[in-house]
Amino acid sequence: MSEFADKAEFIKSKLQEREEFVRESWVKAMEARLVRDELVKCHRLEGVNHLENCRWLSDKYISMLKENKVKGYKKIDF
Repeated sequence: MSEFADKAEFIKSKLQEREEFVRESWVKAMEARLVRDELVKCHRLEGVNHLENCRWLSDKYISMLKENKVKGYKKIDF
């Protein structure tokens, strides 16, 4: 019975780790979305000067797109 309990605990902890990983991945993706929304606002407000005034925001958004992709699990690896 102990062997079964150990395996159940292992599976439970593995699933918990996965949930936390996917949750963090989604949080980072939503942060990138917020930066994109701010970039759109900046482009609208600045008009013709948006290339100069919103450059820092577009650079930040590009770097976030590279780093903050949503990652998940396709299979269960026990």
